[in-house]
Amino acid sequence: MAVDNKKEQERDELHRAIWAIADELRGAVDGWDFKNYVLGTMFYRYISENLTAYINEGEEDAGNKGFDYANLSDAEAEEAREGLVEEKGFFILPSELFCNVRAKADRGEVWKYPNGQDMLLNEKLEAVFQHIEESAKGSESEADFAGLFDDFDVNSNKLGSTVAKRNERLVKLLNGIADMKLGSVKDHEIDAFGDAYEYLMGMYASNAGKSGGEFFTPADVSVLLTRLGTVGKKTINKVYDPACGSGSLLLKVEKILGKDAVQIGFFGQEINITTYNLCRINMFLHDIGFNKFDIACEDTLINPQHWDDEPFELIVSNPPYSIKWEGDDNPLLINDPRYSPASVLAPKSKADLAFIMHSLAWLAPNGTAAIVCFPGVMYRGGKEQKIRKYLVDNNFVDCVIQLPDNLFFGTSIATCIMVMKRGKQDNKILFIDASKQFVKVTNNNKLLPEHIDTIVDAFTKREYIQYFCRLVDYNEVKEQNYNLSVSTYVEQEDNREKVDIKKLNAEIKEIVAREQVLRDEIDKIIAEIEGGQDA
Repeated sequence: MAVDNKKEQERDELHRAIWAIADELRGAVDGWDFKNYVLGTMFYRYISENLTAYINEGEEDAGNKGFDYANLSDAEAEEAREGLVEEKGFFILPSELFCNVRAKADRGEVWKYPNGQDMLLNEKLEAVFQHIEESAKGSESEADFAGLFDDFDVNSNKLGSTVAKRNERLVKLLNGIADMKLGSVKDHEIDAFGDAYEYLMGMYASNAGKSGGEFFTPADVSVLLTRLGTVGKKTINKVYDPACGSGSLLLKVEKILGKDAVQIGFFGQEINITTYNLCRINMFLHDIGFNKFDIACEDTLINPQHWDDEPFELIVSNPPYSIKWEGDDNPLLINDPRYSPASVLAPKSKADLAFIMHSLAWLAPNGTAAIVCFPGVMYRGGKEQKIRKYLVDNNFVDCVIQLPDNLFFGTSIATCIMVMKRGKQDNKILFIDASKQFVKVTNNNKLLPEHIDTIVDAFTKREYIQYFCRLVDYNEVKEQNYNLSVSTYVEQEDNREKVDIKKLNAEIKEIVAREQVLRDEIDKIIAEIEGGQDA
């Protein structure tokens, strides 16, 4: 236990140091705008060190002691390009590795174009990133690397108003990322790169408010969703998130169940291209092989990209709340096999239940889906009530959990979790009121491990606990017009001070009596004063 605490303390210190470096590097640039440079450079360092370690280990195993790929000539390295792309999914020349580019830039040296002209750092980095992406073309990993560095604009005014200032900032950026004590990529136990990346994303999201909440789900909520979806399981075939953001939810499965717990892979879809790139980078930094993840960039509700991959044993998601979508304006959607079973589409102004129907359609018979929901979808009428009726009548809703407010970045709304299953053992729904399960940390509320344990324990046992959880029969939910709000079924504890009426009446009687004595005394004094004046 002491060892674990020490590791946790060391990790916290490392993260604080990393944030200080990242914050200093941005200078006057807004942190949200600068995040792609810090996270992109961290990724560049990681894949450079990952490839170098992989090659060096192979050479040492072959008896070539002291071999270092970083010192090899580009011409010699070219011989291994094809094999490395097949094995690792990408290739980087020794001269274009992070360590070598950084060292040359730090010395103030320049590179040369084939025609002999000087190539400055911003131009070199642009070329390196292009070469990395091009190395995967025509291979199985092409889609995973295509456009990966698109958000790293080396010519942006965010880096500086002149080329000289931009390159000055880029040198500081390379040195700052190099100074982050992330250890060796060979030590997969620590997962320092992945941890640091997620920590930085969390900090950027926290500081960005609402826009940050759109791409990052807080770690405590991610852990809760994943644990709810993996109760009783040690492995799962595939995990899927229809609105995957930066991928933090997808990656929690390995954190919780252990390395290689996801047997086939990680699948997700994200509509925002910048966030989509962050997600793919996140996969690589967590040492997920290119052949074990499939992240797509498209509108999930209108153009889903994983028809051939479903069904999924685990679906976890925190989709955007009450966004607009095509709905009835698109005549094809009512016949879409994902939505048609409910015979109605989610309202055009509120796509929440469209994500629910999509997730249910792609859920395996033995699978579990845990989805964060806007509270209104649990009780609003009209089309949403009809969709809830379909879900309840067909026994897909397993549990509804009321979360505390202010858990997410950029919104103080008290959200809910809907847990769905296709293979339920009973025709009941568990309602859990977890609104009090939190601790306040700075501006947000947070679920501690003990809060998560309490919720998951109640979810697993499905037993009645006064003021906390209750297992409700189908008929009762039907009688409540398919209202799925937790407060409808779980009685709220009355924390108001209990009043002893008899004692209160006695006190009032005493006060009135005392008041009368005071009035009599005042009348007596007034009479004496008036009598003295008459005399």
